[in-house]
Amino acid sequence: MGFLRKKRREDPRIDLTPMVDAVFLLLIFFMISTTFVETSGIAVKLPQSSSHAVMKKPEEVKVYLSKEGTIFFKKKEISLDAFQARLKTYRGKAKEMTFLLFADKDTRHGRVVQLMDAAREAGFSKLAIATEQRPNS
Repeated sequence: MGFLRKKRREDPRIDLTPMVDAVFLLLIFFMISTTFVETSGIAVKLPQSSSHAVMKKPEEVKVYLSKEGTIFFKKKEISLDAFQARLKTYRGKAKEMTFLLFADKDTRHGRVVQLMDAAREAGFSKLAIATEQRPNS
């Protein structure tokens, strides 16, 4: 009689659901813990101000001035003469662009004025100094 059939032997399978769950949890963890900072890696402590933030213009030239008076333009250290030459390349678009200076709060005032004068001479009419929002007390 043919009542006894051999059972097919099933191949063992690995359930991937727990591994996929773990990968998604790691992905979520890294997405939440990662901060997206717009400022560069140059250490500049901005002075605090009680004024409100201005809507950011789409075209701006960002310049960083360190505590020691070092100028960083497009994340590269640059001398004052080379900086002035670079600003002159914007002469055609300078009227519409904003010159944004990220100066350390402990930098010398004369150096800040020097950079602002260089921007004005290059044709920039919109000059701004970046500050941090003062915490409400």
